[in-house]
Amino acid sequence: MQPAIAADYETLERSVPRKVFWRIIPFCFALYVISYIDRANIGYAALQMNAELALSSQAFGFAAGVFFIGYFLFEVPSNMALLRFGPRKWIARILLSWGVVSILTAFVQSAMQLYVLRFLLGVAEAGFFPGIILYLTLWFRTKEQATVIALFTAAIPVSYILGGPLSTLIMEHIRWFGFSGWRWMLFLEGLPAILGGVATYWLLTDRPDQARWLKPAERDWLAAEMAREHAPAAGRRTLGTLAAITHPKVLYLALVYFAYQCGSLGVGYWLPQIVRGLSSEASTFEIGLISTFPYVVATIGMVLWSRHSDQKGERFLHTALPLLAASLALGAIGLATNTVFAVGLVTVALTGLYAFKAPFWALPGLFLSRGTAAIAIAAINSIGNLGGFAGPYLIGVIKDATGSAMAGLIFLAILTFVAFVMIWFEWLGSDARTQGEWTQGE
Repeated sequence: MQPAIAADYETLERSVPRKVFWRIIPFCFALYVISYIDRANIGYAALQMNAELALSSQAFGFAAGVFFIGYFLFEVPSNMALLRFGPRKWIARILLSWGVVSILTAFVQSAMQLYVLRFLLGVAEAGFFPGIILYLTLWFRTKEQATVIALFTAAIPVSYILGGPLSTLIMEHIRWFGFSGWRWMLFLEGLPAILGGVATYWLLTDRPDQARWLKPAERDWLAAEMAREHAPAAGRRTLGTLAAITHPKVLYLALVYFAYQCGSLGVGYWLPQIVRGLSSEASTFEIGLISTFPYVVATIGMVLWSRHSDQKGERFLHTALPLLAASLALGAIGLATNTVFAVGLVTVALTGLYAFKAPFWALPGLFLSRGTAAIAIAAINSIGNLGGFAGPYLIGVIKDATGSAMAGLIFLAILTFVAFVMIWFEWLGSDARTQGEWTQGE
């Protein structure tokens, strides 16, 4: 490479990813915050809703988890539609439809109506997360992806940081026209999704070669870099849709993600009620504030851990070790009787659970081509998210049987430990320890 060309390349390599980052990531981050607030605010609604609708712990667990049944059934078809219609149009459609369903949930009058709308919320939102992950791979190179995905998925803990105080504040202070606070909370928090859908249609750019906000030289450089990234590589297979979904390693990762989701969402949905059980004198708003602390720490931890994964170019250990920390902390929560100690353990657990995410989502790209990895990610997320149904529901069943949600957390700790063992042994038996690839056993 001639010196002048090399200098130009280095300049573009510094400036273009930064410009793309600030154009795409904050916007996608905001959309994911909206998504998770709409998905998880039922945990705060339960502080008033369960009594008003006469929901048992088991019924609430089912309502929280049935979202993922709809999500499971429609995730892969949704991602295939995204490939056909383009990210801009399809992601806008997802946002608009889930915003409407979220608003309608504010008007439920029975457990069955709640179940139906939670199921439909899963149907509406299906494909959003894997669609965004696919979208990011069109704009960012492999060496940048763990950090970028971490900064995007940091929206999950941030949604709890914002959603806890916001949801409980609305519930305590807004009761207009005779409607309960939890109903106004669901209604008002559904509106941003509709606004986000309109903004997505006008602001999102499908591919680098369409980016008018880049200079021609920047656009050409990025398009060339992404073409090189997406070129066939040794050890990475291109498969049809059915073959990608049924690939043994894809199913293996789906099982890992299932166990992980049981622990992650089991804690997330039940955290407000766990805090209430440990501090019965706290107000609804105080519970919301206490519940945000673990997510502040988890956000910082996941970003730092993912940057470390990118710097080292290593994925397996960066996926496995956070699961080990989370499983140990989850098991210890069941033994805690002090609120401060329990919240500290929840903080460790959630930090581990969120630090797991970005390195994990880089794994499919180690053995599949870019296009095949997109379908695989949708399949892993779809199957694995059934854990989002099982985790909250099992805690509800165990709480009804024992009178405490803590026993359920021990069960989730065991599942999270199983996920750690699965990743650990796959690492031991693969080429990833020395080559960064996952090619053994093809």
